[in-house]
Amino acid sequence: MVMLVEIGVQGTLDELGTPLDQVTFVVFDLETTGGSSAEHAITEIGAVKVRGGEVLGEFATLVDPGRAIPPFITVLTGITDAMVMAAPRIEQVLPAFLEFARGTTLVAHNAPFDVGFIKANCQAHGYPPPANPVVDTADLARRVLTRDEVPNCKLSTLARVFRSTTEPCHRALADAKATVDVLHALIERVGAYGVQTLEELKGFVRAPSPEQKRKRHLAASIPSTPGVYVFEDERGEALYVGKSGDLRQRVKSYFTASETRPRIREMIGIAERVRPIVCATGLEAEVRELRLIGATKPRYNRRSRFPEKVVWLKLTDEPFPRLSIVREVKADQGTYLGPFSSARGAEDARAALHEALPLRQCTERITTRTHRPACVLAEMGRCGAPCEGRQGVDDYRRHADAARAAMEHDPGPVFSALEERMRRLAAEQRYEEAAVDRDRLAVYVRTAARMQRLTSLTGIPEMIAASPAFDGGWEIHVVRHGRLAAAGVMPRGAHPTPYVDALVATAETVTPGPGPLPAAIAEETECILRWLDTPGVRLVRVEGTWSLPARGAARLKPRIDRAYDGVQSHYPRVENRPHR
Repeated sequence: MVMLVEIGVQGTLDELGTPLDQVTFVVFDLETTGGSSAEHAITEIGAVKVRGGEVLGEFATLVDPGRAIPPFITVLTGITDAMVMAAPRIEQVLPAFLEFARGTTLVAHNAPFDVGFIKANCQAHGYPPPANPVVDTADLARRVLTRDEVPNCKLSTLARVFRSTTEPCHRALADAKATVDVLHALIERVGAYGVQTLEELKGFVRAPSPEQKRKRHLAASIPSTPGVYVFEDERGEALYVGKSGDLRQRVKSYFTASETRPRIREMIGIAERVRPIVCATGLEAEVRELRLIGATKPRYNRRSRFPEKVVWLKLTDEPFPRLSIVREVKADQGTYLGPFSSARGAEDARAALHEALPLRQCTERITTRTHRPACVLAEMGRCGAPCEGRQGVDDYRRHADAARAAMEHDPGPVFSALEERMRRLAAEQRYEEAAVDRDRLAVYVRTAARMQRLTSLTGIPEMIAASPAFDGGWEIHVVRHGRLAAAGVMPRGAHPTPYVDALVATAETVTPGPGPLPAAIAEETECILRWLDTPGVRLVRVEGTWSLPARGAARLKPRIDRAYDGVQSHYPRVENRPHR
């Protein structure tokens, strides 16, 4: 008889993993001429090699990108064409960096950006792409830090929270040193979760949390249809609202490792139920999601929570109109541009208009009987001084009409005026002032293009359109003044007239209000416009005319977008100024 005896065998160190204090990290950062590795080039590489908290070496060099550095990149990084003129090209720098990083674990903040540039240059110059393990400190921070601890996971924010000895300043070596401090702080944090090795660190990034595992049952009764889902707490308060073409699959994904957002994992810990709202079509689900978020203001949604807080730029209704920033659209003869998400964006657009048009900038109401000393703008030729009686109503009306046309129809004169000023400032190497004008012009043109596109639909009393459904039928929608009034699905082979007539008869009655958005928030009308642009959509009936101004802002928007091409992925932009 043969007896089998199971003998326990102690695992080897390789099986247990590499302790984090024995891992050699190369923490690196790149500066570039833009955000796309296919179209832009590296201008600087900075890297720090560390192991067990000890710095083993540094790598830093400027790189000649072989092209001019855009002025707005110079403003952000401080790297000029003159600085890189004598620097080595990337084909000389790349082998040295790859050798410096050989056999290590690469670390970067927003690693896909930096690693993407390295891989693209390896491919371009005949080197195999680095096979090093990669740790993304931005991704790691999103998994271990809550919204209460940090408002965002930008490098500058984390460096401040973790009291880095180096302040990030958009220079490669300084940012790499700050990332080293952030990495060490995050490794301390994950140690509390029992993460001690590189393998455990990589597994931690991919693993669902205990709360996600425990609450998977919340997705059990969700139907596989288009609609909206609402995560609710024990009191029935909405915590988070989302939408999907397949509710069941989308809700299930919240309880898997693919859901890594810290605030959402926190929300799952509080949630007690998920309420599904079945919709007829994907567009209806998208619109209902926006309306529910605006109505319930769930604390874990970030977008569209306060649609009522938008602001407008108004050309006032008075004898001598002026540009005023307002929060309410009234039924008057004023001209409105917007909506803007912040007053700062509206101020940028107003500054762009003031640069091109000599409108008065004082806030007092002026009549033909007003007589008071003019301000310095009159002496500079920037205002005709109607307050002093130098300019009459008819003479001033020319400027007000030009402003009205620039806001509603043709932004060309404003674009030309600011473009000429930017050229002059750039020639004088006053790049930061030119960047300010560029951002003001971008806000103005993009907002004008958006409003013209919105009003092309909101001015139509009723539009009926249809798109092919997956089963061969048709999804039909009734839109009134830019608001979704009804949605339904017509089965395959059915005659359309009865379905369309029934849908129109039961559609919501929409009474338009004043202004460019008379019946719906901008996001809802934009959802409808995106759907109308999708392939296969057919117009069934249109009451009125659907058109855009021939010389509208849409013709200028591509030039604005090219000025920011690729930059925003690495340098996220607020309404008036780009930041990394």
